[in-house]
Amino acid sequence: MKQFLLSAAGLLAFATASAQNVTLNVRLKPIQTLVVNTSQKVVNLEYVTKDDYQNGVTSENPDHLNIYSTGGFQVKVKASNAAMQNGGKSISTNTILIKASAGSDVLNGAQYSQDVQLSGSESTLVTSTSGGVNKKINIAYKGAGANAYINNYIAGQDPTLYTTELTYTIVSQ
Repeated sequence: MKQFLLSAAGLLAFATASAQNVTLNVRLKPIQTLVVNTSQKVVNLEYVTKDDYQNGVTSENPDHLNIYSTGGFQVKVKASNAAMQNGGKSISTNTILIKASAGSDVLNGAQYSQDVQLSGSESTLVTSTSGGVNKKINIAYKGAGANAYINNYIAGQDPTLYTTELTYTIVSQ
């Protein structure tokens, strides 16, 4: 029996364990999507009364933007040009202010900009250090008051229309 135990111990001494390692990587790439509410793709600032020209008009757009972001981000906006033209007249886009605020699905800790002048250069509306899924952002557009557009109506046009295209972008940070 002793000899058997010694033989078994000897065999165990020469047996080697065989092991292999695997490296597992979790690779996260940044994903940011921004979608404009389809029912709010056209925003009108309508001046109809004397008070509208005097006080300006605002178009409130609840849940205007829907955000998906893996990690921190910024939402920016810019106009396609610095001035909106009609005939020989123009309205500077910087007379229109944009206000961002939390929508129905709030992104906690986000910073929302108020009274950002629209321009042909990008302006930051929202900054967040964390990401989110389907977070909503309200956007309000405010046209100038103080009769700033009083001489921009063109006779025979009803209404006189000044147009620019806005581009919203989302970038990781």
